[in-house]
Amino acid sequence: MSKVACIGECMIELKQAQGDEPGLFSRGYGGDTLNTAVYLSRLGVSVDYITALGDDSLSEEMISGWAAEGIGTSRVARLPGKLPGLYMIQTDEKGERRFFHWRDSAAARSLMELPQTPEILGALAGYDMVYLSAITLSLYGPEGRGRLFAALDRAREQGVRFAFDTNFRARGWPDLDLARAVFQQAFAAADIVLASTEDLLPLYPGMTSEALLARISGAEVVLKLSEPASIVRLDGVPYPIKAKPVEAPVVDTTAAGDSFAAAYVAARLRGADPIEAARIGHRLAGVVVCHPGAIIPRAEMPPGLVPNHVNSRKVSS
Repeated sequence: MSKVACIGECMIELKQAQGDEPGLFSRGYGGDTLNTAVYLSRLGVSVDYITALGDDSLSEEMISGWAAEGIGTSRVARLPGKLPGLYMIQTDEKGERRFFHWRDSAAARSLMELPQTPEILGALAGYDMVYLSAITLSLYGPEGRGRLFAALDRAREQGVRFAFDTNFRARGWPDLDLARAVFQQAFAAADIVLASTEDLLPLYPGMTSEALLARISGAEVVLKLSEPASIVRLDGVPYPIKAKPVEAPVVDTTAAGDSFAAAYVAARLRGADPIEAARIGHRLAGVVVCHPGAIIPRAEMPPGLVPNHVNSRKVSS
């Protein structure tokens, strides 16, 4: 079985309650790469989550919840006296979400500066794929990002592939010039880029989809569009992909991109070609947006989502 390492941050999630009492919130857990890890595990991929947490009861709940989803936690650093970050989701009548974050001193921000950091980064060479997002990269300072990119380079020399999701939150970056520079570094290093116009247009205003694709190097790129569609570029050739219409009402777009990424990666790991993998990604995302919160009930996962083309196969370009 192929194995994936997802690197990032999980936070405490406060989700707006449904119904007539908008001031009520329920508590859960979420974060972009953690959401992807959950969906990868549900799709039958062996996945470890790499992050840092505190030694508090909420961190313990997170660890227990990940284990219950089949996610490996042996690479989670535990930091005495630290806490996870927290975020709140508010959604409007169209299902669009607004986030509020409290995370400046979260444990995950220290991951690249710990005594155990070299061991954690050295372990990346033991995976088939490493998956992280732009939000992951925004957690660390320049030296931490440098350590991470160097470790990814070493892992790729051992045959590990790197998938980069452009999930962009402007609040995580001190300025857009720095964000653009880090994005270009990630584009150059990645074997698979999972991008969207929603993420890239704040960095490159006014650009067409074609111009955005031209900024991304690499043989395998997926650009999700504002409409239910995407463009898959393979070896310089673009292939437009239309998603099937979502039949149920859209209630919350949280984790639409995270679930797309999970389904895409899972399909590629099982031997699906990129165009088929994108269609599978759209299918799962179309289900996820019809449920509140980042993680849908397990019973609502679409059956037979990822065809088992080839077992235990590394992704090929």
